[in-house]
Amino acid sequence: MRTYFCIDMKSFYASVECAERGWNPFETNLVVADVTRGRNALCLAVSPKLKTLGVKNRCRLSDIPRGIAYEIAPPRMALYIEYAADIYSLYLDYFDPRDIHVYSIDESFIDATDYLALMGRDAIGLAKFLMNEIASRYRIPSTAGVGTNLYLAKIALDITAKHARDHIGFLDEETYRKTLWDHRPITDFWMVAGGTARRLERYGVFDMRGITKLPAETLYKLFGKDAEILIDHAWGREPCLISDIKNYKSKSKSVSFTQILPRDYTFEEARTVIHEMAVNGAGELMKRKVIAGKVGIFVGYTHDEIAPTKGNLRLGVSTALASFIAEAALKAYDETTRRDVPIRRLGLFFENVCDEGCEGYDLFTNFEAVEKEKKVQQTVLEIQGRFGKNAVLPAFNYLPEGTQRERNGFIGGHRAGYADKSGKS
Repeated sequence: MRTYFCIDMKSFYASVECAERGWNPFETNLVVADVTRGRNALCLAVSPKLKTLGVKNRCRLSDIPRGIAYEIAPPRMALYIEYAADIYSLYLDYFDPRDIHVYSIDESFIDATDYLALMGRDAIGLAKFLMNEIASRYRIPSTAGVGTNLYLAKIALDITAKHARDHIGFLDEETYRKTLWDHRPITDFWMVAGGTARRLERYGVFDMRGITKLPAETLYKLFGKDAEILIDHAWGREPCLISDIKNYKSKSKSVSFTQILPRDYTFEEARTVIHEMAVNGAGELMKRKVIAGKVGIFVGYTHDEIAPTKGNLRLGVSTALASFIAEAALKAYDETTRRDVPIRRLGLFFENVCDEGCEGYDLFTNFEAVEKEKKVQQTVLEIQGRFGKNAVLPAFNYLPEGTQRERNGFIGGHRAGYADKSGKS
């Protein structure tokens, strides 16, 4: 039997900001939010203390009750990445990297099976030791799930650890079935999204026990090959190992970019941003030395009741050149996007991505123009690499509705860092 840990940093961004200021996150009301976006700015994290007052994570500043005083810390993604790297380095003090899988910036899986006897600790004791090490070195609080497979470790973290005084949850298959088979809502379980839950509801299934009683044929009809994962998880089974994750090679490749607009945009304003995203995306493809054969767009509207629209276009060529990619993206946008509804979210994705050695054009292509554009694009990337992404930009990036100039200072869609360290409300 194997032993897995799933360790998560509590309110990571908020806890980092508290650590930087020498504050206790369990005693401090703090939110991480970009105040330049106004009262509707999204809170990327709220401190554990604020959560005890009923403030939910990922709320907006306007959702926080006016009677609660709190500090506002502008997001500093570069700093959070540094802390995440430091915590990973801590894991490397005790574990082989082959036994660690970084799931997200603040969450990691560890296969601790071969280390328990070596370190003279049981599973709970070793998990507690790691959590204390993280708190001692970096002043970041954490929670841990301990399980006999990766899935149970994750569920122990997400559901069981929340109710444990030591913030550590433990599950094996037997304990899982005894304590969580009737747990609701079913969306609390890893990889069970709202759409999955709604389809199960039509068959009177509201919990994991219900899935085990539903005929397998029905589940495969509803979910295709994903039914196998759902059935395994309902029984608390997970055959995948960390070594399987590390050895996995995707058969197909895709690259995508998304952003939430700072306000409601008109059709024409959002079209400018799609143009920016296409040109920027072409540059990213060239930096990665890959090309794409298909371009797609996603548009989310301000009113949630209106379904997002999507469009895609096969290029007919395999390229990373901005002229081909922008033309396809704008055509897909024009053909599928509603003109009568304000727009708030945009996405751009590339499919059929492969090595630049697969680059190909049709017989009608002006190859002299292609080589010229390629040299210009490569030169721009070199200049941006030396002097910053805003050193050379197309003219449309300077339009009032453009977002690329500001986003060039972002990491993962959020600001990389600020000189100031505090804000009050």
